[in-house]
Order: sequence, then structure tokens, then C-alpha cells
Amino acid sequence: MLAYAEKLTGHPGDMVEADVAALRAVGFSDRDVLDVCEVVAYYAYANRICDGLGVPLESWLPED
Repeated sequence: MLAYAEKLTGHPGDMVEADVAALRAVGFSDRDVLDVCEVVAYYAYANRICDGLGVPLESWLPED
């Protein structure tokens, strides 16, 4: 699941059916895969909206 999430986050254009098949092979249902995909996509969307609007990080977050 984490490899799927990382790939979807960093290289969304490289996703293929085999990525979904790998999750199914370890027991994820189609609904599970959809849930993972939606959560990853939502966070990518939300982060890009905040970045695009210049929303500052919360003060409690450590900086890189």
C-alpha cells in the first residue's frame, strides 16, 4: 500500500493496472484500493491548493 501511495504521489502518470493488481494480490479489495487512491489523491490535491495559494505552514510543523 505504501509503495502504491508513494508512486501515485510522485509519479501519477506511471500508474498501471499492475499497481492495482499488486494490492489485490496481498488481500486488498477493490473498495480498499479505491479508498487508498482517494486518500492519496485528496492529500495531493489539498497540498497543491495550499501551495498554490501560498498558505503558510502551521508553526508547529518542523521545517526541512
